[in-house]
Amino acid sequence: MTAVVAPIVVGVDGSESALDAVRWAAAECARHRVPLRLVHGYVLPVGGYPEIVLTSYGVRESMAALARGWLEAGVAAARSTAPDVDVETDSVLDGVVPTLIRESKRARMVVLGSRGLGAFTGMLLGSTAVALAAHGKCPVVVVRGAATEGGPVVVGVDGTPASEAAIAFAFEAASTREAPLTAVLSWTDVRVDSAFTEARITIDWSQVEEEEERLLAQRLAGWQEKYPDVRVERLVLRDRPVHALLRLAETAQLLVVGSRGRGGFTGMLLGSTSQALVHHSHCPVAVVRPA
Repeated sequence: MTAVVAPIVVGVDGSESALDAVRWAAAECARHRVPLRLVHGYVLPVGGYPEIVLTSYGVRESMAALARGWLEAGVAAARSTAPDVDVETDSVLDGVVPTLIRESKRARMVVLGSRGLGAFTGMLLGSTAVALAAHGKCPVVVVRGAATEGGPVVVGVDGTPASEAAIAFAFEAASTREAPLTAVLSWTDVRVDSAFTEARITIDWSQVEEEEERLLAQRLAGWQEKYPDVRVERLVLRDRPVHALLRLAETAQLLVVGSRGRGGFTGMLLGSTSQALVHHSHCPVAVVRPA
């Protein structure tokens, strides 16, 4: 029996941002030799008072035709990037969040544009991105900015087991791209740099830095053995995680982060750190939940 290969899924909505996501995903499919699946989710419009769902044949057919056109444009974008990749499409009469979460159960990753139209409008500005990253079953990649050709893959490490999945994703991404990997642990956060000035005065910062360097080395050790082809740069920075990661993203081809962790990475997808990354990163961002 032939094993089923998990596809890379892209949410398509007719926007140029979504087509950028398709092109990025198609290149990723070519690297990993997996199929590409383009999905459009939509709900029927409502009207009147009280609101009623508009279910006439004309409305349904118009929305279906629009979806077909957007998916065809997605296929064309994928073919222009990776002609040999197998592409399948699907239009689903369902909400965006349940559609993408359902797709994530059998996907290698789900890829989204940074802004959209139609059913995917405001995807990264509201609850959709948070819900997908929090409840999806696979990594979520937000395609924004421009990947720096020849740049490193950058991964944020928080020193806890929760970041293992992100580290694994980053090493594989670096290996398939034949790119260097920059692993960064930012240690100036609420664990150390608290609001209590008196306590901060007594901190031995050099000792803290040494401890963080050992922690980072421990987290990377097994993965460096598994991927000996990947050249790794380890950075321990006294900086806020969002500042450190955004700065490194300026010259990176991919930024990888976990969905939760300790210190500055805690609740990343529920606070300002995640918002800053998806809104301001200069390169695509992969959010990887713990296995």
